[in-house]
Amino acid sequence: MKNQSGNKNAAQSFSLPDAEVALFSEFFSPAESDQLFARLLANTQWGQGEIKLYGKFHPEPRLTAWHGDEGKQYSYSGLTLHPLPWTETLLTIKARVDEAAGVTFNSVLLNLYRDGRDSNGWHQDNEPELGRNPVIASVSFGATRRFQMRHKRRADLPRLDIDLEHGSLLLMAGPTQHFWQHQIPKTAKPVGQRINLTFRVIG
Repeated sequence: MKNQSGNKNAAQSFSLPDAEVALFSEFFSPAESDQLFARLLANTQWGQGEIKLYGKFHPEPRLTAWHGDEGKQYSYSGLTLHPLPWTETLLTIKARVDEAAGVTFNSVLLNLYRDGRDSNGWHQDNEPELGRNPVIASVSFGATRRFQMRHKRRADLPRLDIDLEHGSLLLMAGPTQHFWQHQIPKTAKPVGQRINLTFRVIG
């Protein structure tokens, strides 16, 4: 992971065992973020899949879309996603993220959190098609939401809470997905729409 040339905010690294996590709090400027949020909200083919939890299928508590290179399908929680083609907006964002992460991503999962009732429960991005030590690049536009991380094996370590703000980039790399889970919890506070893009490399 490296700092992006021209990005005025250096990455904030977190001192976590068994993890590599860094945050660019204003990776995209406020003006860029406003424009990209509006374009993504209006032009994405949002859908709501069904995921398998404890043996039963439930609607995902958010809207999603999967884009990427041809053939780069992705499966999680009993759901298989087939990629839609890259859009000009997604390629613009991807070029910036590729440079910052030092990785050429070939797919992205978009999540639309419509309000505080939408969420993403505790999980790891450790599906086989992501490889052994995946780099996950998470870009946020819109309302700020709390991102939480917890170590799977060490109860002595405190939970990490990070507020992912409009235009931020969070990078997770190295062994992070082996040892840490993360989530976006529900909130009772009034909160607006948020779009999150998680860029990945599908093998």
